[in-house]
Amino acid sequence: MTSAAQSALRRVIEQYTKNVRFCIICNYVNKIIPAVQSRCTRFRFGPLPRPEVEKRLNHVVDAEKVNLTEDGRQALLKLSKGDMRRALNVLQACHAAYDVTDEAAVYNCTGNPDPADIEAIMQSMMNESFETSYRRISSLKMEKGLALQDIIQGCFDFVATVEFPRQTRVVLLDHLAQVEHRLSTGASEKLQLTALLGATKLAIELSQNK
Repeated sequence: MTSAAQSALRRVIEQYTKNVRFCIICNYVNKIIPAVQSRCTRFRFGPLPRPEVEKRLNHVVDAEKVNLTEDGRQALLKLSKGDMRRALNVLQACHAAYDVTDEAAVYNCTGNPDPADIEAIMQSMMNESFETSYRRISSLKMEKGLALQDIIQGCFDFVATVEFPRQTRVVLLDHLAQVEHRLSTGASEKLQLTALLGATKLAIELSQNK
């Protein structure tokens, strides 16, 4: 909702507050203009537990007769991160675009790198030369339209679930956090990709020298 539309909504709230209650749901409260915020009581709802999301998702799938595979279901639960609205929106988009909603369909609709891509990226960073790995990852980003921010999140999940020496894990997670922070402040994706590659090479070198 644009700022102009929110300003118009403010007037509606003022006029009909005696007999109407307004409920505004958003992911980022800072995107609501101060004039509307000041007329509201704010409540913060945490992410739903995974079993609750799955229960409701199964209900919608059965009611709408969506052809959802088990790997697609797990991908939806993983990517929604407890956000029921996001889970249903992605499910609807996948159902409209594909006859069968599987893991590949979910990742294609959301634009997130799938686990196979993340594993290929991590293996490339750990085992190939700096230049070869940079070209391979850059090519994959362009081919599949991936954002470095999403790749970093996938790398974090990969590092958290794969056996690494303690020092390697510490260095990798620390540098992943630094790269993610710099990206959020508007840093160049190309520079941050080279920083990510350098951090991975450093972590592997430390583990080999220990």
